[in-house]
Amino acid sequence: MIKVSVMYTNTPGARFDHEYYRDKHMSLVKNRMGAACLYYTVDKGLAGGAPGEPPTYIAMCHIFCDSVESFQAAFGPHAKEILGDITNYTDLTPTLQISEVVVERA
Repeated sequence: MIKVSVMYTNTPGARFDHEYYRDKHMSLVKNRMGAACLYYTVDKGLAGGAPGEPPTYIAMCHIFCDSVESFQAAFGPHAKEILGDITNYTDLTPTLQISEVVVERA
């Protein structure tokens, strides 16, 4: 299993609409990717590691798929639409990382 993490750096003065991201953008991603997106999570940054420290990321999502290939096959045909929606909720440029899930526990 892989995890695609999309992270938005907490930048002073940046615009980020958490409700739009949670309710509309991520629904768009899931709908376009279909069954290739096994599930996803959305994170809203609250704090850094030290008291009073701001979060490193204002928001993140994590998309779980069977493989890099299944992610690319499902995301690729819709990339223009999905990436075009970013301006509806933020003026930040996301950072993307694909990781192998080594341990998953409930």
